[in-house]
Amino acid sequence: MAPRLNFSDWWGKDTQRGTPVIVKMENPNFSIVEIDGPDAAFKPIEKSRGKNAKQVTWVLLLKANQAVGCLAWLATILWTLISTIKNRLIFRQGVSLASEKLGKSKLLFRIIKACLVVSLFMLAFEVVAYFKGWHYFQNPNLYIIPHTSDVLGLFHIIYVAWLDFRADYIAPSVKKLSTFCTVLFLIQSLDRLVLCLGCLYIKCKKIKPRIEGDPFKSDDLEGSNNSYPMVLVQIPMCNEREGLLTLGRYFALRDSIDIFGILLPNNELEHFGDVDLAWHIVHKAYISRVLHARKHCCQFAIGCLWFCHEPNIFFFLRFYSFSSGLCTQKFFSVTGAAQVYELSISAVCQLDWPKDRLLIQILDDSDNECIQELIKSEVAKWSQKGIDIIYRHRLVRTGYKAGNLKSAMSCDYVKDYEFVAIFDADFQPTADFLKQTVPHFKDNPELGLVQTRWAFVNKDQNLLTRLQNINLCFHFEVEQQVNGVFLNFFGFNGTAGIWRIKALEESGGWLERTTVEDMDIAVRAHLNGWKFIYLNDVRVLCEVPESFEAYRKQQHRWHSGPMQLFRVCLPAIVTSKISVWKKANLILLFFLLRKLILPFYSFTLFCVVLPLTMFIPEAELPFWVVCYIPILMTLLNILPAPKSIPFIAPYLLFENTMSVTKFNAMVSGLFQLGSSYEWVVTKKAGRSSESDLLAAAEKDLKAFGAPQISRGASESELSELNRLNKQKDETSTPVKKSNKIYRKELALAFLLLTASARSLLSAHGLHFYFLLFQGVTFLLVGLDLIGEQIS
Repeated sequence: MAPRLNFSDWWGKDTQRGTPVIVKMENPNFSIVEIDGPDAAFKPIEKSRGKNAKQVTWVLLLKANQAVGCLAWLATILWTLISTIKNRLIFRQGVSLASEKLGKSKLLFRIIKACLVVSLFMLAFEVVAYFKGWHYFQNPNLYIIPHTSDVLGLFHIIYVAWLDFRADYIAPSVKKLSTFCTVLFLIQSLDRLVLCLGCLYIKCKKIKPRIEGDPFKSDDLEGSNNSYPMVLVQIPMCNEREGLLTLGRYFALRDSIDIFGILLPNNELEHFGDVDLAWHIVHKAYISRVLHARKHCCQFAIGCLWFCHEPNIFFFLRFYSFSSGLCTQKFFSVTGAAQVYELSISAVCQLDWPKDRLLIQILDDSDNECIQELIKSEVAKWSQKGIDIIYRHRLVRTGYKAGNLKSAMSCDYVKDYEFVAIFDADFQPTADFLKQTVPHFKDNPELGLVQTRWAFVNKDQNLLTRLQNINLCFHFEVEQQVNGVFLNFFGFNGTAGIWRIKALEESGGWLERTTVEDMDIAVRAHLNGWKFIYLNDVRVLCEVPESFEAYRKQQHRWHSGPMQLFRVCLPAIVTSKISVWKKANLILLFFLLRKLILPFYSFTLFCVVLPLTMFIPEAELPFWVVCYIPILMTLLNILPAPKSIPFIAPYLLFENTMSVTKFNAMVSGLFQLGSSYEWVVTKKAGRSSESDLLAAAEKDLKAFGAPQISRGASESELSELNRLNKQKDETSTPVKKSNKIYRKELALAFLLLTASARSLLSAHGLHFYFLLFQGVTFLLVGLDLIGEQIS
């Protein structure tokens, strides 16, 4: 039976007086508005109307659904983490141990392992004592030892003796160490606060270096270019010591086979064995050669290097050109390496500067003929367009980047130039770079260096790149800018800067004594009285490493080199003629506080003292040391990159995790351990990296005793290669290499997790959460779960 609506009852009810008004809109929220009097629409809404039971039920169901979804998300993450730990630590699937060359010593790892074993033993000891009701010295029956000879009585005696020994001998030493680290922490925090206040003052007063007038204006109409000084541009390349990446054997041929444009489908390759596949490629290339014989000049041949799954078998295929009869063996590899030097050389060659006042040096330090020929071809292409560009290659590769730059500055024609601009291989300056930097040298004879800011094309690539962007933004926005404005001194960043050649020569030129040649020349120039300017508004595009392995090696070099330099430069700083306060700034602030104390206290305080105080509660750290000051300092660090504020917690935890690498590097450089003198190039993801796949393949050929591969490349071939690389980036999925296992980080992860479990017995809520999340962060880093693996 249908329900009755009782419209008559509704109509019979008392209604308020008033004229109803109907308002129609295109997208109405309300279709009928009843106005009773002129001010009825402005009366306050009655808030006494509550929700009925059905609405409350739905709200509770929605809240419960959200809670269940959150719990499911956390359970999924936890299950994934457990599965990853099982696969990588127990079954060792797709992982390998990270090299321990960083430090040449396993002493730190052994100490951490010993601490972990002791902490596990103490945790078991404290758990038994906790369930027996012995809560430190609070239990009045603690010292009432039962006169029995059983195990429990013996355990009671040992525990009481341990409490007395801990309180009398261990706790005072831990208190002194924690107090010392806390004082260093406060000093470094004060320095960070002063830098931020200085940056705020610069922003408020709008202080920045400015160019007065038109520096290139000349009264001589015929020779107007004479107002432009002579500028030398240098691009050092391939300064690394080791071969970097291994060749992707199967995938390199599968994704893109020949440079004629024939792409073999993936499913077509699955039906061939190793030998059949190799000859199938030759057949495809042969057909393509015939079909394109009338369109292309037949002056080159194709060579495909195929490594089979058996390491002692390889196929080196040759395909001979038809018309000229010349046999040019070419090695082809699917990689983004060709794009690197093309982008950097192209950007430098397009600088807006008179061609007769500009010389570009391409300083190729590679030992691979294939790479050399590719770079030579790129240089020849721009030379044909009228650009004054020179290719230089050293036969003796000593001194890494410093040796490369020193060799280039020894050329006779360098004396005709007044300034030198330096760009690393993955840097791309804008066309107006020289016009924004060189004019600052005019009428300023004491100026020796103009440094510009880096901008990162891949800062949003993954979590690791976002965290690096926070650090580097603070470095350039705050540290470099404040030191440049108030001190006229800062560390040269090694690239994206322009030097007065006279300043380089008077300061002793490039020296090979350290791996931080940029900081070395900056310190020596400062000791000779030269001033520096930092331009925060001029930015040069570059790339940050996307894998943790590359970032870890970069940070090791950046933190071991300054300590190495400090040992060498200290006598020169003390005996120099600069003012006392400049000497104090160099020694106390530039080297000791920011290069030595920072990694020391961050590792010791948060990775050693804090977990130690969980087992020695008499030396407990204050609440503000663990919480308030770290959060405040993290906020100050993250302010130059406001879009990264949501990553404040991961940034704080990750910086504490990196303190292990930085501390190890600092000790390595301070005591001159072996790895402090090794230059390990920073690997990039392929957007702007060195041509390292070709070098690795060349090394493999030498190992097999194969003939040497030489490569030449014309402009048309390189353009076709670029087209295929772009097509590969758009269509293919990256090939991930095996992950690394970092043992020190893993050992510290389990140590911190053990300390967090111990903090539960003491009911230390804040300490528990901090140690728990810090231990999980160490675990993620130790399993190489942060960053992106390089293909």
